[in-house]
Amino acid sequence: MMEKNTLSEETKNEMQASPQSELSTDKTIDEQKPNDILENDNTLNDNAPNTGKKHVSSNQNQTNADNTNTPDASSEENLKEKIQEMEQRLSELNEKHIRLLAEFDNFRKRTRKEKEELLKYAGENVWKSILPIIDDFERAIKENNNTNDIETIKKGFELIYNKIKHIIQQNNITPIDSLHKDFNPDIMEAMAKVPAPSEELKGKVIEEMEKAYQMNDKIIRFAKVIVAE
Repeated sequence: MMEKNTLSEETKNEMQASPQSELSTDKTIDEQKPNDILENDNTLNDNAPNTGKKHVSSNQNQTNADNTNTPDASSEENLKEKIQEMEQRLSELNEKHIRLLAEFDNFRKRTRKEKEELLKYAGENVWKSILPIIDDFERAIKENNNTNDIETIKKGFELIYNKIKHIIQQNNITPIDSLHKDFNPDIMEAMAKVPAPSEELKGKVIEEMEKAYQMNDKIIRFAKVIVAE
């Protein structure tokens, strides 16, 4: 009897505890369910935008790639055009350079030839002007053989002499007088020194053996003189 009552009390306790346990379990489930739902929703929400972003990013990359390819193609065309222009310009410059070299070479040859001819025939005009004098000498010699008139011979020589003077003047050659002037070593060469006949003539030229000549401003021949001391 006592045992039966004991079982009954235990059974009652279990029955009382069981609803509370079930309620606790249900409550736990109810408390956890909204959280799980929120977490699942968040997971879905996170996945959905990410998928969209990846798709948008892929499209954007493709657009950027297309945009990148387009300028590259345009730049390549521009580069080819510039290269062609530079090659054409280079070809024109090379042709111009070759023409200039040819012209300069012709100019150099022509100048060298003119210089050689100038040196070779520098005295051509002078000698051409002297030839008539030779003709005069030949005629004078011929006439002198047929005459004994001294005056005629003298006049012939004077004519020839004046003609020579005229020729050298035409070539800008002029004589420099040295007689009775102070000795100047820049244009004179002392062939001898003699005692001065007077005080006034000391250091001066008392005799001129050969005259000095200058062509324009250049001395082409020094005077040969005798100086008194």
